[in-house]
Amino acid sequence: MLHARSAHAVVSTGDAIYAIGGTGAGGQPVLDVERFDGTQWRDETILPGEGLNAPTASVIGRRIYVVGGFKTTTNVPSSEVLVYDIDAHTWSTAASLAEPRGGHAAAVLDGKIHIIGGGNSRSTLANHSEYDPATDRWTERAPLSRSKGSPALVSYNHQLYSIGGRSGPGDFGDVEIYHPQSDLWTAGTPVEPRGTAGAVAYCGTIYVFGGESQARKSTLDEVLRLNPSTNQWDHATPMRAPRNYGRAVVLRGAVWLVGGNPVVGMSHSASGSTLVERFVACSQQ
Repeated sequence: MLHARSAHAVVSTGDAIYAIGGTGAGGQPVLDVERFDGTQWRDETILPGEGLNAPTASVIGRRIYVVGGFKTTTNVPSSEVLVYDIDAHTWSTAASLAEPRGGHAAAVLDGKIHIIGGGNSRSTLANHSEYDPATDRWTERAPLSRSKGSPALVSYNHQLYSIGGRSGPGDFGDVEIYHPQSDLWTAGTPVEPRGTAGAVAYCGTIYVFGGESQARKSTLDEVLRLNPSTNQWDHATPMRAPRNYGRAVVLRGAVWLVGGNPVVGMSHSASGSTLVERFVACSQQ
């Protein structure tokens, strides 16, 4: 990338990848929003405000929704929802979150954005909020089984999979599966505890990339694959560089691991990395 980033958000629009927010050189907020077309990165626009770390970014249609995050390099959360119109190259706002949060996770399911976990300035959260762009309204859905900051969230098989997360010095290996028709979470096969991992639905299953183990005092290079036949997690080819906040998205049949931080315990003011890795496991799309 052009700008080093950690605790940032990354989203794929199908024809490009956008890297948004986070902290970079000197641990300072990155306001430049970058776009990658599969060949090169370029500065696309400027993020409104003074900067965000640990927001989320989701795409619906031709709009990118940047939700919440912590302000600049603090632990002061935001409830703001910023909307970038990809074609008009303009920013606007949508309905705010009911409660501010950062370090949460987001996924799109059936045309709606789901936000889980994260934290405010006092504690981690179990909250689960759903945004409907057709009505510009948030609705509270069934919460996680416990409060979790920095989980991963994937939309897979018409369900949501929450993977890992943490609270304070403790990491979690929980995998929780959300069933939208019944508004219930059930337990899935756990992973070894970790937070700040990247995850995507890819090649007909779920892949989990890197993250941070506070118990091991290390960032991780591990890549996990959910085996659809056994419903167990297998190890795939590891990342070349261990990272936390290594955001994962799919573009043109490959997973792209964008940015992140190799140093443990610097979530709000890390200098981040410009590193981008490409992972291919099958011939899809």
